[in-house]
Amino acid sequence: MTRLSLLPAALRRSLDQRSTLKVIAGLMNFDAASVARVSRAAGLGGADLIDVACDPELVALALEVSGGVPVCVSSVEPEQFPAAVAAGAAMVEIGNYDAFYPQGRIFGAEEVLELTRRTRALLPEVVMSVTVPHTLPMDQQELLAVDLVAAGADLIQTEGGTSAKPFSAGSLGLIEKAAPTLAAAHSISAALQQAGLHAPVLCASGLSAVTLPMAIAAGASGVGVGSAVNRLSDELAMVAVVRSLREALSASTVTSRV
Repeated sequence: MTRLSLLPAALRRSLDQRSTLKVIAGLMNFDAASVARVSRAAGLGGADLIDVACDPELVALALEVSGGVPVCVSSVEPEQFPAAVAAGAAMVEIGNYDAFYPQGRIFGAEEVLELTRRTRALLPEVVMSVTVPHTLPMDQQELLAVDLVAAGADLIQTEGGTSAKPFSAGSLGLIEKAAPTLAAAHSISAALQQAGLHAPVLCASGLSAVTLPMAIAAGASGVGVGSAVNRLSDELAMVAVVRSLREALSASTVTSRV
């Protein structure tokens, strides 16, 4: 029995079925009104998980307005996690780091490993996801993912949207945007499998309805989508986007079983 068994049944089932949809409000987004809009859209659109900044009040708010969708809290400061878990967070996430790159802050493998060990020591029985920095070469991303799971990570998340420089319009541009995180999902999933480790991979950063099925085909058990939803100001538009993501993910899951 693993810590993943402690997750709510519906979320656990979505991971098993490789169809998890996580909607990300933003690691630096402490605007309650914004988090409420994203959370409502996530609930109405059929998301499996909401990712919010590590704040107990935001956790309670997201749970309430979403109708009970499980909440994950993101931070790079492990000491912030216990209060958020006490407020009802189902899991914690080290990362994602996109918000820090414009500030010039880069996370190396040793720092991420240390954050993982500190978090596991603080919360020995809480499900933990850890983002692998896309700034590392791919072989180092693979090695770090294996080390993270050995250190207590239950899920691994990929990223890469901020490093992508799409040159094309339309669907081709969306694929170019997602290429780094899709490549990481494929390589890390294969590396974990080769090492005999079971840890679902969530593919995040730079994804869209066009590229969600590719993430699942690359080996991910689910996806995380942020700016496609949280950059919008209209709630109806947010709900429509989440539903389109849900449909794209559901279709890809059905296709993969045929």
